[in-house]
Amino acid sequence: MAMDSGAPKGSFRLSMLLYDTRYRSYTIQIFALFLLMLGAAWLVDNTIKNLEALGKDFSFDFLSNVSGYDISQRPIEYSSTSTHARAALVGLLNTLLLAVMACVTATILGVIAGVLRLSNNWIVGRLMTIYIETFRNIPALLWIIVFGAIMSESMPQPRDFRGDNATASMQLFDSVAITNRGVYVPGPLFETDLGQMLGLSTEPTGLNWLVLLVVIGVSVYANRLLTRNATAVQNATGVRPTTWWKSLLILFLPSILLLAGLGMHLEYPELRGFNFSGGLQMRNSLIAMWLGLSVYTGAFIAEIVRAGILAISKGQSEAAFALGLQPERTMRLVILPQAMRVIVPPLISQYLNITKNTSLGLAVGYMDLRSTLGGITINQTGRELEGMMLMMLVYLVLSLLISSSMNFYNSRIKLKER
Repeated sequence: MAMDSGAPKGSFRLSMLLYDTRYRSYTIQIFALFLLMLGAAWLVDNTIKNLEALGKDFSFDFLSNVSGYDISQRPIEYSSTSTHARAALVGLLNTLLLAVMACVTATILGVIAGVLRLSNNWIVGRLMTIYIETFRNIPALLWIIVFGAIMSESMPQPRDFRGDNATASMQLFDSVAITNRGVYVPGPLFETDLGQMLGLSTEPTGLNWLVLLVVIGVSVYANRLLTRNATAVQNATGVRPTTWWKSLLILFLPSILLLAGLGMHLEYPELRGFNFSGGLQMRNSLIAMWLGLSVYTGAFIAEIVRAGILAISKGQSEAAFALGLQPERTMRLVILPQAMRVIVPPLISQYLNITKNTSLGLAVGYMDLRSTLGGITINQTGRELEGMMLMMLVYLVLSLLISSSMNFYNSRIKLKER
């Protein structure tokens, strides 16, 4: 005899939305969403009324107006006659440049310090402890100001490089000049600009760099396909085909041909008049921000790396030693790959902190997104709401992109259970 153990069926009643567990959660969620929409509508309505009371409207037309101010550190062409939108783009690129540089340097410094803190050498371990505890317990802003003061006060002036009695000299075969106004390094120049050639603009557009990034990305993807095919052949036949020369051609030949076709060459800095000209100038504000954020965040990453290594069982190291692996190869081939699944999640937070801490550049005159769009542009146009909304949106998108990419990487390296 079959028995029906299910809930008794009956007609739907409105009271079930509150008293029936099958519907109660949906009722609460819909009610909360309704309240949230009411709050958002009230906020928008209140904002519009306040703007009308002040005689203002909500518009982004100010982005097309002439900015009227200069930006010292600019990765693309910009002048005081450019628009506020162009100024915001320069500030965004400065933010991205600083964030990428600081993330790379902080990661390298953090990994080295985290590994060395676990060293059996007492002196090395204590030195790394001093570095970590000193730099992470002092605010990042103070380190930024300290490095800015060192660059401005301790480095030689450009005039010290002049004449037979010069007290300073250029480094790396007379290609790099370190001065109190910044560091001058060789810079790439193109004889042909794709944007000008296509008639997009009469000024350099930076399209060359975008095309180069696309070519590099396609080359990396093609090399990955080559590696996968070699692995498949090895799994099928037991013999891995020789692919190193193919990988070199795929990775480097397209970029070299593109750069040669565009006529890329290096422009070296030269002392002319009272200052250096030519090449690329890394201003003191950029260097101070780069070093300050790197050493500060590197101390936190070092602790993350140390925790990830300690999370791996000692049996892994003992097994590697039993196979004859040296300690450095054991760390690089056995321990760190397994520790990455522990390291990556908190590492994402540190990358996000670096990106958001670039807004501290205002203290040393570094013109990032906060200083351009969120500073001078707002002061000149009086568009506080629009400027802040744009800046918040940009930081939100950057944070989501960093989180998504790092989470994707974390999903690729996590342990796969069978």
